[in-house]
Amino acid sequence: MPDTLAAWRIAEEPHYQPQADEVALFQAAYAARLPVMVKGPTGCGKSRFVEYMAWKLGRPLVTVACNEDMSAADLVGRFLLEPTGTRWQDGPLTLAARHGAICYLDEVVEARQDTTVVIHALTDHRRQLPIDKKGELLRAHPDFQLVISYNPGYQSLMKDLKPSTRQRFTAFDFDYPEPGLEAQVLVRETGLAAELAAQLIQVAQAARRLKGHGLAEGISTRLMVNAGALIREGVAPQQACRMAMVRPITDDADIRESLDHAISAVLA
Repeated sequence: MPDTLAAWRIAEEPHYQPQADEVALFQAAYAARLPVMVKGPTGCGKSRFVEYMAWKLGRPLVTVACNEDMSAADLVGRFLLEPTGTRWQDGPLTLAARHGAICYLDEVVEARQDTTVVIHALTDHRRQLPIDKKGELLRAHPDFQLVISYNPGYQSLMKDLKPSTRQRFTAFDFDYPEPGLEAQVLVRETGLAAELAAQLIQVAQAARRLKGHGLAEGISTRLMVNAGALIREGVAPQQACRMAMVRPITDDADIRESLDHAISAVLA
């Protein structure tokens, strides 16, 4: 039989640097078929972790980038009109539940609350998905798991998960790795020399100290990887840091100037 989820299988091991015991804990959650919530700041490795765990567990990974325009039909599916009539097309959540993939709802708080309610029956003992338009009650495949993520720093009264949703999940708190681990990630991802990787982290830490004092978010590991990619292409380190690490996070002239000075001091 053809592999319905062949396109969602991860062929090569994604690089992921464990920070603690999160790999073993996720494996335990999967063994118990418990849904998982991953919380942490932008660019700290949440999505990479989920991708790595899907590879390690040998499961396809169906990822959905949530947004405020996403409807329940976008998750569950809809009828499509074709020349020969109508045809049902499973949405990503239904596809994963039907065939036994891990379904990853990235930045789930961006979706409307009336949309996320559709996951409730999948995240308790029932493990079911009612498909009202088809009159079908889908019982999830034994290998199915639901994983969601979001950034708590962007929470508001209008963008938060209901307690009735949150309490259906086990949860991980993620943060940026400690400097030694983060340097290993940068060296592995970009090929930078260890000394230069450590300098980029010094700049990032200066920005992270400004979080809540003019910056909504600090410089993420992802942004440092981007800077490393520019340096690898021949861009001068100071210019690469300004372009990839400072300009994307703020338009405030004073904060930019402060971080530019930090770059000049660290990378002198």
